[in-house]
Amino acid sequence: MQFLAESLVELITQTSTNLPPDVREAMSRALGAELPHTQSSQALNIIASNIDMAAEDEGAICQDTGMPTFYVHTPIGVNQIAIRKAIRAAVAEATKLGKLRPNSVDSLTGKNSGDNLGAETPVIHFEQWEHDEIEVKLILKGGGCENKNIQYSLPCDLEHLGKAGRTLEGVRKCILHAVWQAQGQGCAPGALGVCIGSDRAHGYDLAKNQLFRTLDDVNPNPDLARLENEIMEEANRLGIGAMGFGGKVSLIGCKIVAANRLPASFFVSVAYDCWAYRRLGVRLDAASGAITQWLYRDPTRPVEKMAQGSGFPLTGREIVLRPPITEEQVRALKVGDVVLITGECYTGRDAVHAHLVKNPLPEGVDLRGAVLYHCGPVMLQSGDQWTVKAAGPTTSSREEPYQADIIKNFGVRAVMGKGGMGRKTLAALQEHGAVYLNAIGGAAQYYARAIDQVLGVNLLEFGIPEAMWKLHVHDFMAIVTMDAHGHSLHADVERETGGNLESLGTPEAISTH
Repeated sequence: MQFLAESLVELITQTSTNLPPDVREAMSRALGAELPHTQSSQALNIIASNIDMAAEDEGAICQDTGMPTFYVHTPIGVNQIAIRKAIRAAVAEATKLGKLRPNSVDSLTGKNSGDNLGAETPVIHFEQWEHDEIEVKLILKGGGCENKNIQYSLPCDLEHLGKAGRTLEGVRKCILHAVWQAQGQGCAPGALGVCIGSDRAHGYDLAKNQLFRTLDDVNPNPDLARLENEIMEEANRLGIGAMGFGGKVSLIGCKIVAANRLPASFFVSVAYDCWAYRRLGVRLDAASGAITQWLYRDPTRPVEKMAQGSGFPLTGREIVLRPPITEEQVRALKVGDVVLITGECYTGRDAVHAHLVKNPLPEGVDLRGAVLYHCGPVMLQSGDQWTVKAAGPTTSSREEPYQADIIKNFGVRAVMGKGGMGRKTLAALQEHGAVYLNAIGGAAQYYARAIDQVLGVNLLEFGIPEAMWKLHVHDFMAIVTMDAHGHSLHADVERETGGNLESLGTPEAISTH
């Protein structure tokens, strides 16, 4: 199959960089539904520009390209071992080209393989079928939304919703709760794949498989079709909005399947995907490996632009911050302010935060007055020079155990990421004079274009995503969502949407059969 490797690299590239038409259409509707000039509308405008930029430049839509997961159907007699080897080689090549971020980390040593290969990565599912062609489907689901997957065991009690029994009403409550608990941490507006029943492991697999349905299809089971429509209508009344900023659109899709279960078990498994809903597929000639058909997209049809303008039109009310930032500047900021950062900043994710609470700063690093960006970029190296290929924010809540100490010990003035942080960090912001800035999750190309230069790197032994990069940025846009006065937009939205969720719950008797 002389064209197999080329076909697989093209599948990975297009999946990472070119959002499918059904997702584009859903995001266009979301943009049209939001009130202009709101924070959710601002976020969606940036997302639309980012989608266009990624397609134009064949750059990763989101820097977190997840754990590549392939579903492969082969005719009887086709060598699946050879296809597995070809997929692994294509994943390594796409990583080398910057279409995938190196995300494969040894769970025992913490070492990043650097090429997305390792024990059980990438994930490959094989199944035979009675067709002459090979079908390969790929989904790239980032860690932020993967962490918001959730599984319920019925009967149970749910926050704001009360008792959920072994009925479709109980399932409805679980799914609504799954949307609510994600808030902005899964890069809302999101999409759900849901499995009712099965066992714990296969239920999650079936739920993820539902994400291969198109957003505009209709469930062949009329009861599940009604439930899908009901969830879409009710979830978008919660008020979570884009990035959890509050708004009219929290969900762009809900796809549900039911599977038989054990008498003693009743699981509801939910696979949460973000707005950067990256899944494509191809049919391949079984003899040559050449692409005979694309799934979910028509490559002959021009890609229509999403953005209606420049992505983020300036109003003149934006506040320019030039690090090092003073305490006086920070304490003048309040929730809702839009800032534009120009100057130096540092990235720092999980490994950097865990390192800094036990060790001094690397030589030459000074965080006094600095912006610390929760980001794991996609980087390419040529000689001694590094280039940023994608650089959106990661979910900040993972750094909650460390952030307050790092603000206190090193004088950080601005922490930037997505999804907000908790009470401990909020108290540290107030005590020490710092703010939390919410960048727009998934907008990896939009933010990469705001980075002028890579000034240096420390702790590269942690791997490219987890290293501490020193960057020079210009007009890097973010919104103050936690200020130095004890205010948190995230806490406000969670509280308000919790009330909305409560209004959608109805008492029900719990069935245990």
